[in-house]
Amino acid sequence: MRVSLAGKRAIITGASQGIGRGVFEVFAQLGVRCVTAARRKNILEEHSKEVIAMGGIAPVPIEVDLFEAGAASYLFEQAQGALGGVDILVNAAGRSKAPDAPRQTPFHHPSELWEKELHLNYVVLRELTFAVLPSMQARKFGRVINVTGKSEPEKLSTANPPKAAVHAWSKGLSRSIAPDGVTINQISPGKIVSEQILANYSAQELEAYGKKDIPLGRLGTPQELGYLAAFLASPEAGYITGAVIPVDGGMKRYAF
Repeated sequence: MRVSLAGKRAIITGASQGIGRGVFEVFAQLGVRCVTAARRKNILEEHSKEVIAMGGIAPVPIEVDLFEAGAASYLFEQAQGALGGVDILVNAAGRSKAPDAPRQTPFHHPSELWEKELHLNYVVLRELTFAVLPSMQARKFGRVINVTGKSEPEKLSTANPPKAAVHAWSKGLSRSIAPDGVTINQISPGKIVSEQILANYSAQELEAYGKKDIPLGRLGTPQELGYLAAFLASPEAGYITGAVIPVDGGMKRYAF
């Protein structure tokens, strides 16, 4: 089966690296016209040249800082103008941690840092989703795909609460938008190769982790997650909504 995505129009946030970049690569090869959004436009532009050289559809790179006020409205308006409409939204933006940042959130972590994580991983994601929904509902077709994470925390982390909030919010939203042919789903990644992971862990640590904790014995690639995103974005996935689907090589230990 080949998914029917040629000619569809998408916004992909966090597209300069990691998962967002991998999703764009898959979409571009399948004929999707993409707005790629990130803070580093120079990286978006360089990557677009590589994708075009491989036969992918040329994207529209848009520089945007999602921490700025009005960022969601600005990005939607720019995408609407560039593409003439938005059929697919992939919320894949994530905050890159500095290499010297603590790997485990301390108990006394400042409230402002909790709020920043909540803003990027839930507030802006929600604002951007609500910006694209009216036109999707009017056309009776739309796909929202959120790259989230585990709801079952193994340690204290600023990332877990907003991602769990997205799961609960989207489940409720899915019931409201389903009659209009619009679906919303979450992809929960395990350890996927990214700029952040490569900056925070040595090659030896990653190899040992893969062998010890991942049944498939290795980290995943952004493109492997992108293939699932492509299916969820397609008309063929029209009966899937409100779901949280892991892409983790079998790492998750929970049955449900």
